[in-house]
Amino acid sequence: MSVPALRELRRVLPGSHITVAAPPGTADVFSEADFIDHVLINEPGFLASVRQLRRGKFDLTLLFQNAFGAALTAFAARVPFRIGYDTDRRRFLLTTAITVPTWKNEKHESFYYLNIVSEFQRLVERSSALSDATPTFDVAVSDKRREAARTILSENGVTTRKPFVILCPGSVNSRAKRWPAERYAELSDRLSDAGMTVVLIGSPSEIEVSQEVSARAEHKPIVLTGKTSVAELVGLISVADLLVTNDTGPAHVGSAVGKPTLVIFGPTNPLTTYPASPNAEMIREPPDCAPCMLRDCPIDHRCMTAISVERVFERAIAMARATTTQIIG
Repeated sequence: MSVPALRELRRVLPGSHITVAAPPGTADVFSEADFIDHVLINEPGFLASVRQLRRGKFDLTLLFQNAFGAALTAFAARVPFRIGYDTDRRRFLLTTAITVPTWKNEKHESFYYLNIVSEFQRLVERSSALSDATPTFDVAVSDKRREAARTILSENGVTTRKPFVILCPGSVNSRAKRWPAERYAELSDRLSDAGMTVVLIGSPSEIEVSQEVSARAEHKPIVLTGKTSVAELVGLISVADLLVTNDTGPAHVGSAVGKPTLVIFGPTNPLTTYPASPNAEMIREPPDCAPCMLRDCPIDHRCMTAISVERVFERAIAMARATTTQIIG
């Protein structure tokens, strides 16, 4: 979500040294980016983070996080200019506190971060006009990272003789986002019957749901859930023929690396988190209660159970056929 803002910041400050400070994992997304100069992996603990920022001798920090702690860290590190949204009672810690825009829940989340850069540009140029930059989401993946991904696949029995599809049946921060495991299992079997190798991915916290999908499937998928770093996951998605996922991190990775990406939406707001790529599509069957944004459904999970395996399979096959001729159907 922050990639378009970082690209715009590079345009606004072409000669500056731009560092992205991010936690382990998230930092991997930016490690090969051509629009920043350095990735600073956050050390655990408040004092350690403060010391890191002080060592960097930064002139300016743009806070994409809304949290009080992020602003407090920059304040304690004595970064001279601290720009971010006026959220979480942190106005007094910022040199420029930006009002949360009224359209926040009506536009793609990337515009929320782009707006920070626009406000900064307005301050620098002393202009009343804000940038209307079009979001650019693409992230480069090096040949080295792609080759490492192919090695992982080869070591786990995936050959280049068959197209392969990645399924991401989990979701770290919301069980309500998960399309039922039994439907992922049926989808996996149908894709296998169509001539594709199926690979499951996800974080260590999503191992259980991947194991359930595998246990229910007749043709056992290859389970890489919890076995890869974020950098390796980015590489895997970049060499896949198709990605089918819930509305979670890999959906945006697939969009950013230009892979055919099919995202199953349920309780979340598609206006703010849709996969922003011409190669990505959403599948939704929203009931009256969607989007509820709840992490657990208090009723019958109807937003997800209304989405049939047949519908997902048909779209998945159509998208895969656009990139490979090896699909049986």
